Amino acid sequence: MARADQASASDREGRPSPIDVHVGSRIRLRRTLLGMSQERLGEALGLTFQQVQKYERGVNRVGASRLFDLSRVLDVPISFFFDDMPDSLAGAVAGQPGKRFSGFAEVQEGFADDTLNRRETLELVRAYYRITDPAVRKRVFDLIKSMGPVEG
Repeated sequence: MARADQASASDREGRPSPIDVHVGSRIRLRRTLLGMSQERLGEALGLTFQQVQKYERGVNRVGASRLFDLSRVLDVPISFFFDDMPDSLAGAVAGQPGKRFSGFAEVQEGFADDTLNRRETLELVRAYYRITDPAVRKRVFDLIKSMGPVEG
């Protein structure tokens, strides 16, 4: 059995794990939503911006203690990094393809496409949170909601 483990590990060399890529994309998403540079995140974690880049691309696996540090610096629960994980990845982790696992993140209704990772979305969210007056922010929110299709 050890031989099979070694073979599968060597087969994966050079390719990041899809789970590591997902966690990295969540790191990038949160960092970008906060308007934080890779350099600034690296400084807060005692890393270079190149190391942050590698985490965000999934090239470097994020260990438990580093994930804890990231959750603190980015002000999110650890489960955030596993939110919106595709069913195919979640099932593979649980050992049951197609079945969502629980314990890390709740199953959530997410976007089927890459809407949250689009620059336009991130800029809109950043601009929205720069509105300091809560009443104005609420009016902008209501305006945008009124312009979209009626939810059923």
